[in-house]
Amino acid sequence: MIIMLTLATLAVLALATLVGTAWLERRYAPDGEIIAVDGGALHVVDLGPRDAAGPAIVLIHGASANLRSMRPLGDQLAATHRVILIDRPGHGFSPRVEDGTSSPTAQAAMIDQALGKLGVDRAIIVVHSLAGALGALMPLNHPKRVAGLVMLAPVTHPWVGGVGSYNKIIATPLIGPLLAHTITLPIGLALVTPGARTAFAPQPMPENFVEASATPLLLRPQEFRANAIDLVGLKEAVRAQVSRYPQIAVPTVALHGDADTIASLEIHSRPFVAAVPHAKLIVLPNVGHMVQYAAPGLVVREIDAMIAAARPKAAVLQ
Repeated sequence: MIIMLTLATLAVLALATLVGTAWLERRYAPDGEIIAVDGGALHVVDLGPRDAAGPAIVLIHGASANLRSMRPLGDQLAATHRVILIDRPGHGFSPRVEDGTSSPTAQAAMIDQALGKLGVDRAIIVVHSLAGALGALMPLNHPKRVAGLVMLAPVTHPWVGGVGSYNKIIATPLIGPLLAHTITLPIGLALVTPGARTAFAPQPMPENFVEASATPLLLRPQEFRANAIDLVGLKEAVRAQVSRYPQIAVPTVALHGDADTIASLEIHSRPFVAAVPHAKLIVLPNVGHMVQYAAPGLVVREIDAMIAAARPKAAVLQ
């Protein structure tokens, strides 16, 4: 009797998840284009004038998010620059074709290929949070594509502790898919807003953030699993690349709040900037993890300064 009741409950939850997933994908439909790359495809949104002077700006989101979390910054920059927002593999509307695309190395390669197909020869790479790991690899593995690197509250170094037991369970081959296809969406709907508030603290979360950023897309089974797999593999990934940071040769700036409880300033940005030649660190007092929302004007000014420095100097008449 207990077994039958359990199976019936799981069946109801699975059906609710299936219906909920379809509803979420109708509510937050993709608004960009799909670019085929080796290992899968990437959903990108291309904003601003295509003929803008200087490098394009590429915005890449972190964990538990999609490209819409970077959209307010992108819209501000797009007034004068070409801006490309990208859903990382498995997030938003970029499919996760294989788990091998979860590593920062693989994701950096896919983004580089997509930029080539979009005709972007040189770009300022702007990354947030978990994407700091792949952002640091862009100038190392794809130096011809990168004109500068802007790191917003990035993850760059191994840390003490893990990424939460639930992420580890969801990332496992058998129990993970079962949970992702049954209880994650119904329970997660109640936790999305409190979780987002934690990311913004001590700043208040913008009133419409969850809706505007399409954060509930995370609760779809495949995306929730992809997010967990990314997080579970992150520590070892950054551990393997730390020794390469002194080889980064492009202009680099990191902006990090000293009240960030998700990615520590002292563990990540401070040692990263110390390792990268001529990199600059900007510490934001009493600012949490969402730097691009807490200080968008400062972020834009730093990007503008980097683009201005990257433009060819006018010839001097003799």
